[in-house]
Amino acid sequence: MGPVGHNTRGWLFAAPVLLLVTLYLVIPTIWTVYFSFFTGGFRPAEFVGLNNFRRLFTGDRLFLDISSFPWSGALINNILWLVLLPAGAIIFGMTIAVLADGHTWERLIKIIVFVPMVVSNTATAIIFRFLYNMNPRIGFLNAVLTNIGLEPRPWLSSRNYVTLSLIAAAVWIWTAFAMTVFSATYKALDKDTLQAATVDGAGEWQKFWLISLPMMAHAISFVFITIFIQTIKIVDLVLVATDGGPAGASRIIGFSFYWETFQNLDVGYGSAIAVVMLMLLVPVMILQVRRFKAEEQ
Repeated sequence: MGPVGHNTRGWLFAAPVLLLVTLYLVIPTIWTVYFSFFTGGFRPAEFVGLNNFRRLFTGDRLFLDISSFPWSGALINNILWLVLLPAGAIIFGMTIAVLADGHTWERLIKIIVFVPMVVSNTATAIIFRFLYNMNPRIGFLNAVLTNIGLEPRPWLSSRNYVTLSLIAAAVWIWTAFAMTVFSATYKALDKDTLQAATVDGAGEWQKFWLISLPMMAHAISFVFITIFIQTIKIVDLVLVATDGGPAGASRIIGFSFYWETFQNLDVGYGSAIAVVMLMLLVPVMILQVRRFKAEEQ
């Protein structure tokens, strides 16, 4: 069979996937961009050009407020999420994976840490609402603070605490994912290289920082990109835990998209928020594709 025949067969095998990608990714993306230039519900009512985007960055203080320092709004909150959530999950996941490796209780430790991954974000939000409850008789954290002589903290009802409290809950969830990837990668490292370093007099910390960590760079990149993408899409954790409050202080981009589109039924404005989400994801997706190509080579 000639090159043409091989190409035809390849396209036939790829056709079902290409059809699904077109129906569920390409067409919805095009429609979302189209809707972002209009006002109205699920049927565009009036063409407004870039007004939805102007409103996002200059007229909606719940999305971006730079009138006073520190800046606030869903976009600023999301930047905190994108920095702290991947970093926290990677640090805790790596620590557990390395310290538990070869330990007598390794399997039990990993099972305990992995539990949050099988719990839905909705259930996690409910768990942490109890954990953060202002009443020390209900909230575990405030009970601890009270027992050591400190005042209870309004974890979910204060603008100063709410975003960091929700990020901590998300770190609890994603640490399990990071630990699983890092544990598998750590166990697959070249043992001969590590043994040679030991013979040369390298200590455990030196072996980890100078040998093991660089060899796990691809795994770290994979975990970071995966959590980064998921962070931009988070809705349910914020919705159930705080409903975006207090006074919109815990809003993030995914929640704002959901709220404007399905609660306020302002589909054009919600689509503009979705386009911003897409713009944040595109550089990461390009980086991911390049990483896959580099690994193939």
